[in-house]
Amino acid sequence: MIKKNLLVSMLMTISVLLVGCGGGTAMFRGDISHTGKMSSSGPTSLDKLVWKYTFPDKVYSSPVSDGDNIYLGCKDGLLYALDQDNGQVQWSFRTGANVESSVAIADGYAFIGSWDKHFYAIDTDTRAVHWKIPVKGPISSSPVVKDGTVYVGGEDGNMYAIDIDSGREKWTFNAKGPIYTSPSIKGDYLFFGTLKGVMYALNIETGQEYWRFPTRHKIHSSPAADDDNVYFGSDDKYMYAVSIRTGQQMWRKKTAGQVLSSPALSGDLVIFGSGDKYVYAYNRKTGFREWEFRTKGPIFSSPVVASGAVYIGSTDRNLYVLDESDGSLMWKYATGDKIFSAPVVDGGKVYFSSVNGVLYAVQ
Repeated sequence: MIKKNLLVSMLMTISVLLVGCGGGTAMFRGDISHTGKMSSSGPTSLDKLVWKYTFPDKVYSSPVSDGDNIYLGCKDGLLYALDQDNGQVQWSFRTGANVESSVAIADGYAFIGSWDKHFYAIDTDTRAVHWKIPVKGPISSSPVVKDGTVYVGGEDGNMYAIDIDSGREKWTFNAKGPIYTSPSIKGDYLFFGTLKGVMYALNIETGQEYWRFPTRHKIHSSPAADDDNVYFGSDDKYMYAVSIRTGQQMWRKKTAGQVLSSPALSGDLVIFGSGDKYVYAYNRKTGFREWEFRTKGPIFSSPVVASGAVYIGSTDRNLYVLDESDGSLMWKYATGDKIFSAPVVDGGKVYFSSVNGVLYAVQ
């Protein structure tokens, strides 16, 4: 039986952050719409291991890059900031329990949730707590930031909108089911799924519900949105495309395994992994399958796309790099344990972690 913390990171959080944004801003899956599309270049041929860092405990969080540091949470209760050039720890911040949430960096703060039932805003210069908010359950959801507001879900079933300056709750929406997914934003819409199997669309300013879309099982997959649809997987083994304006299903495609992987959007494709060991690429508009690639283990890692390549981990202990156009294997890198989290690409390197607590930087 897979433990809860494994499921959490598969999701997303795998959860699974995410992405190199540079300029001191970074958050889960590269942007507020969670497209998984990296703006920075990544390695398209395997050259060398630049460095690796071994944490004192297991890691289920996904790494985030702000162009200077790689941020990663650990089961030991710490959020770490490592120099992304050499892997040396620059600083760490202790919470009271597991850190499986992936951090968001914005406006000079690091925003992170913990299983200690608190959500933190940490000054990245002084490491002082700007504010912390108590909630009624662990936080595994990865926050997203827009226009002075940070949004995060909790296992208490609430989606929170919090003013960055004051730490005041602007609004709270009770979804009546634990939230593991990271919220994503498109225009005035905020999307997230619950373990009751429901995808919600809310107004980001008021928290008012626009629509809800039920699936047949839990939703661990964090949604990704474009101008037309929101895309997400479900433990019912389907990938869904749902209209962002009407909440009506545009298409769905069934795999042979649970879809905990969060999809990446690039070009005409939606790309994701499945518990059936395959990476899939579907046409976003038609739902037509463009290609597939088989690994040797279930896939819970969320893909990212950079330099025409798809980067994704597998429980077979390999990071795979696939050609975005046809899904052919470009190279793979073997690790010492399963990969649940999402990789991040920045400055010609790919950063990724395995469950046994090792963070790799490869170019």
